[in-house]
Amino acid sequence: MSLYNRKISLDDEHGDSMFLWGARQVGKTTLLEQRFPHARYYDLLQSSEFERLLRKPSLLSEELEWMDEGGLVIIDEIQKIPQLLDEVHALIHRKRIRFILSGSSPRKIIRSGANLLGGRALKKILFPLISTEVPDFDLVKAVNNGMIPRHYMISNPWERFRAYIGVYLQEEIRAEALTRSLKSFSRFLEIAAISNGEMVVYKNIAQDCGIDHRTVKDYFDILTDTLAGYLIPGFSATVKRRAIVAPKFYYFDVGIANYLLNRRNLQPGSESFGRSFEHFIIQEMIAYLGYMQSHEHISYWRTSSGFEVDAIIGNGRIAIEIKSTDEVKSRHLKGLKAFRDDFPQVRAIVVSLDRHPRLMHGVEVMPATVFLQALWDGKII
Repeated sequence: MSLYNRKISLDDEHGDSMFLWGARQVGKTTLLEQRFPHARYYDLLQSSEFERLLRKPSLLSEELEWMDEGGLVIIDEIQKIPQLLDEVHALIHRKRIRFILSGSSPRKIIRSGANLLGGRALKKILFPLISTEVPDFDLVKAVNNGMIPRHYMISNPWERFRAYIGVYLQEEIRAEALTRSLKSFSRFLEIAAISNGEMVVYKNIAQDCGIDHRTVKDYFDILTDTLAGYLIPGFSATVKRRAIVAPKFYYFDVGIANYLLNRRNLQPGSESFGRSFEHFIIQEMIAYLGYMQSHEHISYWRTSSGFEVDAIIGNGRIAIEIKSTDEVKSRHLKGLKAFRDDFPQVRAIVVSLDRHPRLMHGVEVMPATVFLQALWDGKII
């Protein structure tokens, strides 16, 4: 039984099939086994299962021919055999069987041109743990360890980080037929970590890695397509100040960035804690937008003159600055005030380590734990 009650909804009132994507070790298999203990289950990580279905994908249809209409079938790591999707599509159409197809990356399926079920399947993403799922949630521990379940739960996850990166490199890069480039990709992962939470300039990163800038862009595509990271666009709809539109990059979990940057034992008050704290709050907001299936998106705002706001929700409806200080002061509000010149009705928030919530020059100052509770109660976005 899982220790965590995951927020994601996998029930569908119309009985639709779905793809459940998520980075490695975020808990997809545990979640599916917990939620659907009586489903027919195919695990493509098992070599015997993988080999027989790869050799003859039609075995799936033959084995499910006698299943009742509306029955549930789970196929874990579906990206390992994209050819199975033709069989799945036929079974959905002919037998009205419901499938949940999980995996760590849709990239291989998309690039292979495989059958994506013609829009018949919903698409959902399982993120790392979120604060509201964790009993006795510890903010400092989350900022240090990240929220991959196996990493959050122990005091020193460093060896698990090393193994995680090793498996990611071997599995994902082998799948991309880039094994000859493993060394340069490993170097790129470290450089991308240095760029974590910063604007992405492909040419600068290419120089640091010693590779072509087009290769750098391809590598970032691999990270985002395999759900190992995400690019947050620049917000450019302000009129009074010229905005920078280059995207920011974040690894999908703050613990992974900490490992690649060798950031350990982070404590409030340090610059490194501040960077990881910002990443963690962004991570929570991205998960919220995903789980709520929100039509709004997250961006950031930076002007050529140096004003910046860490997160803009929607078209300027909410502006959120993230500061790890234990007392927000007027100088921390400069970016929000500048943004409010163009969007006077904006809801402006600073997430901080203040002891108590307060209102400061029309800006809501929220302690991180208060903000996270309000976020998952639906009172922020």
